[in-house]
Amino acid sequence: MEPVKLKSCLKRIKERVDLKEHQIINTNTTDFPNAYAGSTDGDFDINKFTKGVRVDIISEKEDELEFDLVGVDAAIANSLRRILLAEVPTMAIEKVYVYNNTSLIQDEVLAHRLGLIPIKADPRMFEYRQPDQEEGSAEDTISFALKVKCTHNSSAPADATQPDILYKHNNVYTRDMVWVPVGNQADLYPEGSVAPVHPDILINKLKPGQILDLRMDCVKGIGRDHAKFSPVATAHYRLLPEITLTQPITGTDAHKLKECFSDGVIGIRTNDNGEDEAYVANARLDTCSREVFRHDNLKDKVLLSRVRDHFIFSVESTGALPAATLVSEALKVLMKKCTDLSEKLEHDEDS
Repeated sequence: MEPVKLKSCLKRIKERVDLKEHQIINTNTTDFPNAYAGSTDGDFDINKFTKGVRVDIISEKEDELEFDLVGVDAAIANSLRRILLAEVPTMAIEKVYVYNNTSLIQDEVLAHRLGLIPIKADPRMFEYRQPDQEEGSAEDTISFALKVKCTHNSSAPADATQPDILYKHNNVYTRDMVWVPVGNQADLYPEGSVAPVHPDILINKLKPGQILDLRMDCVKGIGRDHAKFSPVATAHYRLLPEITLTQPITGTDAHKLKECFSDGVIGIRTNDNGEDEAYVANARLDTCSREVFRHDNLKDKVLLSRVRDHFIFSVESTGALPAATLVSEALKVLMKKCTDLSEKLEHDEDS
């Protein structure tokens, strides 16, 4: 193979994952970034790597964040994703003290439901409770009380049939949970700053005479120990799609090509000859369905690929902390892991 062609092939392998009709090629990875067979770039260069890394914020809301992480290896992107899922701490209900429960839901099932309620409280303001610690303190525990009794609604119309009209407090929601400050927490945290994230989560259903009387203690934990501590509803990434039209596609073929992709991916414009011609409007919206390969008159005119080092990240918070804050905290955890590993390697070399 000619040196120029070989260099071009190596560049393609390093930078793109190609989607073919019956397979996906160039999916191989390496132990070290850019260390591919036949590569002439030499060893990994931290300065070159640092200059090539960038983060582009695409959209940001309180609980949702989409950003592009560019110039990193898949291992780093996946490490960030896994840390978001399992190693960024939050506060969640750990212990439930049941004083009275005459509802149909058993104590154990009810405690499990309560544990999955996201709690709006900054975990950075709290410490981890020690395993042998029986009672919580202001530094490591948030306490809630829930006391509800269902009664008949004396003012309900005679022809009413709906439970919401016939009874009072027949539905128990998270808004019924009352924060009980521990120690001096009332002075440290403003009223309303500690509460369930969503006030309308249904906890239980009661009939007249049934009672719920509980106390709940929240502690700090991570998703690796239990899913209830996971701070994200979802955290995932995908590679940036890339679509290349290898030759002009006009007329009815242009419109057929547009139908092969998601809305907004392929556009139609009028060329110099007055014909409708297809062009790539926004490859980012593509779901890489490969529908185009089903058409013999189109499949050789389109090249589908994904950019190997361009990750589109989507993070959705459960509400305990803003999504952007969660990403920042995940990066701190990742940096600490790197520092700990570096110190251990230095210690092993010295010993």
